[in-house]
Amino acid sequence: MAKEKQRGSPERRTATRPQPSASAEVAIREGEARDIAAVVALDAQVTGLPKPEFWQEFAEPRTRRAEPRHFLVAEPPGGGRLLGFIIGEVRAWEFGSPPCGWVFAISVDPRTRLAGIGSLLLAAIEDRFRADGVTRMRTMMARDNHLLMSFFRSQGMMAGPYIELEKALD
Repeated sequence: MAKEKQRGSPERRTATRPQPSASAEVAIREGEARDIAAVVALDAQVTGLPKPEFWQEFAEPRTRRAEPRHFLVAEPPGGGRLLGFIIGEVRAWEFGSPPCGWVFAISVDPRTRLAGIGSLLLAAIEDRFRADGVTRMRTMMARDNHLLMSFFRSQGMMAGPYIELEKALD
């Protein structure tokens, strides 16, 4: 019984953010149109699905939606190859939820994983969401994506108040 109580304690459930390794010198900056080709390539490498039309949307100025969108990239301090990226936006009142920040894409070059780049990208977008005035951040992923699930859990994210449902339309 004492073990159960300890396991459920808030101190036990709260994850601490791992610190990036000292060798990971990384600059986080706003993404630009010139980054799209590298984003497309990294996403295709990681997911196995090239989606250039989807990513091209992030190179164009936003004119239709009022909600803030953030497209951030990680690279060596002097510039160079893309080490990773994160994209998210503030979504308001979907499913009765107050406005919150949604992360809908994050990826790090597999050759540079475990150097804290994903943690730096997530922290940077968290800062932008806070500046946008939201107090919650959410994401969604495939339940069998254990690598991404482990990453988000290590960053202190946990199951939220909503359940996704779907139906095949064939």
